[in-house]
Amino acid sequence: MTPAARVQAAIVILDGIIAAARDNGPPADRLVADWFKNHRFAGSKDKRAIREHVYDAIRACGSVPASGRAAMLGLAEEQPDLRDLFDGSQYGPAAIGNGEQPAEGGIAPEWLEDRLIASGIAQNEAEALLGRAPLDVRINRLKVSGEIDDLPEPGEPLALPDALRFPSGTQVAAWDAYEQGKIEVQDLGSQTACSAVGAQPGETVIDLCAGAGGKTLALAAAMANDGTLVAADTDRRRLSQLPPRAERAGVHIAQTVLLNPGQEADALAAWLGEADRVLVDAPCSGTGTWRRNPEARWRLSEAELARLTKLQAHLLNVAAELVKPGGSLTYVTCSLLDEEGVGQVDTFLKENPGWKPETPDLPLGTRRGAGIRLSPSRDGTDGFFIARITKAC
Repeated sequence: MTPAARVQAAIVILDGIIAAARDNGPPADRLVADWFKNHRFAGSKDKRAIREHVYDAIRACGSVPASGRAAMLGLAEEQPDLRDLFDGSQYGPAAIGNGEQPAEGGIAPEWLEDRLIASGIAQNEAEALLGRAPLDVRINRLKVSGEIDDLPEPGEPLALPDALRFPSGTQVAAWDAYEQGKIEVQDLGSQTACSAVGAQPGETVIDLCAGAGGKTLALAAAMANDGTLVAADTDRRRLSQLPPRAERAGVHIAQTVLLNPGQEADALAAWLGEADRVLVDAPCSGTGTWRRNPEARWRLSEAELARLTKLQAHLLNVAAELVKPGGSLTYVTCSLLDEEGVGQVDTFLKENPGWKPETPDLPLGTRRGAGIRLSPSRDGTDGFFIARITKAC
């Protein structure tokens, strides 16, 4: 493919991503993969260039662009050489017309930028949200007792003892160590959130919003496969991914519980007031994960944010009923918005005077109210809010 044809391909894919963002359609990575599947003439260099054009354009546009062409023209404001590829050549994009307007730049839609500012996110922190994320892994101590010495490349040691970092795009899933369950792909921020739980062998621990179980596996390792570990979620498809992952990782104590939305306590009745620790990795806006999913900021609306904050408050109350006296609840969101983080915890503490904040001993993060905030610019992680609160004895 010619360079101009690659730009035109990116424009076509961006048109699909923009439509999906407006209509809650498939995510960008799936649309990119589908285009490659249906256009097998594109070689590996073509695919790499097209993918870079697509994601660079997404990052360059604050609000949802009018079209894929407008998005690429917006990217051309940052990468002027791209303008020369709008040359009207065969398979390339048409020449730029007089008065044709590029999409506007920015961090996010204006209303969302305002929320970030109100949450104390400085400009440099906001810009870091749109950088490229590295690939972090966690050494699985259920399979590795000492130094891990059979990786194709060593990785950069990070702030947590079992965390290693590799360049973005590293094909870790093809490594023998991954197939054998010796390592798990997990962002350092997510590993830090699991560390904040403080799970110990022999305890009863509940991962209330387990999803596909990434944090459940980390908790099992912290518990040395000793105790009761419950992975609960309302998403049957995602929860079904945990058993094969647990088998590969050598996790024997994790049991899954499928929840009905709004009726979570019914399925968890056996553990009411019994849990030493509960992790609530609550559904959220995902503002802290834009490095990986930059189009997510096009999908979020004020109405959706309001729905999420209501759900988060509900899940906090569900989790609180599971904790035994003297036990703890760790609340986590991959968001930098205060209304999803410190605001939720402050409200809970005001409404539940029998609880108090407890600052976990973490090597990363900055205090934010009753919790800790992680951000890409300061900590090199995805953005997270983490708070641990304890129930009076």
